[in-house]
Amino acid sequence: MRPIIVKGQRVSLAVPLREDVHLIWKWYNDRAVRKYLTKPHEVFFYEDEMEWYEAIRREKSREKVFAIIKNDSKTLLGLIGLHSIDFHSRNAELGYFLGPEHWGKGYATEAVSLAITYAFDWLNLRKLYARVFGSNLASIRVLEKNGFELVGRLKKHQYVPGEGFVDVLIYELLRGE
Repeated sequence: MRPIIVKGQRVSLAVPLREDVHLIWKWYNDRAVRKYLTKPHEVFFYEDEMEWYEAIRREKSREKVFAIIKNDSKTLLGLIGLHSIDFHSRNAELGYFLGPEHWGKGYATEAVSLAITYAFDWLNLRKLYARVFGSNLASIRVLEKNGFELVGRLKKHQYVPGEGFVDVLIYELLRGE
């Protein structure tokens, strides 16, 4: 049984399991998923994902990565993480993705809300920030529905295959705002 860390209405944030790695590896190599993640050109070997899994286990003090689980079926939907956690300045970068078969169903919006709760209530952080490509309208909507505000733009900063150079938008959410 998978430990649930934060439970929501339809999804929960849970501990990622070693057996999740095969599906995560498949998603990371799906060009539709990879397109809006860091290094969209990258190809990942299964061994890379096993090393990544071991790294997130070891780096729990600076990285909190959760499996996004559908409550009624316990299906793995994607991952969400708080990265580069800075406990001195009390901030972290939020990142997330869903498998393409789970897009457009509101799961990411709820998962981000749960991650905000964990960050502010359990880690006592005061700020979360996220970077999103300007052409990733779905992810922009998820952030804005959760109260994130656009605070910066790096113009034509990232190359996205099939789109060319796109803006990288910087969003942030301050605790209590």
